[in-house]
Amino acid sequence: MASKNNVTELILAGLFQDPEVQRVCFMVFLPVYLATVVGNGLIVLTVSVSKNLRSPMYFFLGYLSLVEISYSSTVVPKFLTDLLAKIKTISLEGCLVQIFFFHLFGVTEILLLTVMAYDRYVAICRPLYYTTIMSRPVCHLLVSGSWLGGIIHSMVQILVAVQLPFCGPNVIDHYFCDLHPLFKIACTDTFVEGVIVLANSGLISVFSFFILLSSYVVILFNLRKHSAEGRRKALSTCASHITVVVLFFGPAIFLYMRPSSTFTEDKLVAVFYTVITPMLNPIIYTLRNAEVKIAVRRFWGKKVNSGM
Repeated sequence: MASKNNVTELILAGLFQDPEVQRVCFMVFLPVYLATVVGNGLIVLTVSVSKNLRSPMYFFLGYLSLVEISYSSTVVPKFLTDLLAKIKTISLEGCLVQIFFFHLFGVTEILLLTVMAYDRYVAICRPLYYTTIMSRPVCHLLVSGSWLGGIIHSMVQILVAVQLPFCGPNVIDHYFCDLHPLFKIACTDTFVEGVIVLANSGLISVFSFFILLSSYVVILFNLRKHSAEGRRKALSTCASHITVVVLFFGPAIFLYMRPSSTFTEDKLVAVFYTVITPMLNPIIYTLRNAEVKIAVRRFWGKKVNSGM
């Protein structure tokens, strides 16, 4: 890499240029990030210790919350620090590391959401075989497969990025490192690389999204056979999942299902899925799930009583 590059440090343009606006953003986004870590951490802890949340759905929800914390933490801490800095710099190696982990956790989340949709399909459409199909070894295998898929995806992204030569401008028009902004400063034509990213990122998002949509169409069709109470509970759980899916997949498809380019709107869309969405997920799941709310109250009630 050193033989092809005379650029060792990159400058991030950031979200806004006005120092006052940046300070306001810091005051807004810091509580959001803390809420993301605390909210998702609370779900991970509650699912781990609660005896009432042992079903596969909560097993996957715990891992999803863990991935949310990791996903947000690859971008937001650096972003918050840069909001208070005059010059926002990152080493080329650090930039590649950020791209790797950002895509690792992002695709792992996509695959986990797909696994959770499969879990709901089995629970609603094949309830008599649910415990057999979704056994604990199978759940571990599905989670491991999600992580493996994220790793393979990220390795492809890094193999694309690490071969790019950088010899001139070193300013990335973004507030974190991603492939499309990095392509803009490469000293070569990146059409082929853009197609690879389109296939690797965009198609994963689109195919997973259509698999999810198809599974929920089948689920909704099968719900007609259930009782009114059964339909209500199933719809409540599915509505939470569908909301999270739309919030996550919408921006991903917008950014990666097109040729390499950088739009002004990209940064604003990226703020939504790197800062806002990870915070919303625990809120969405806990507000619409009575079992999680009860387990959280019991867990913290015991902590308060033991402390007293």
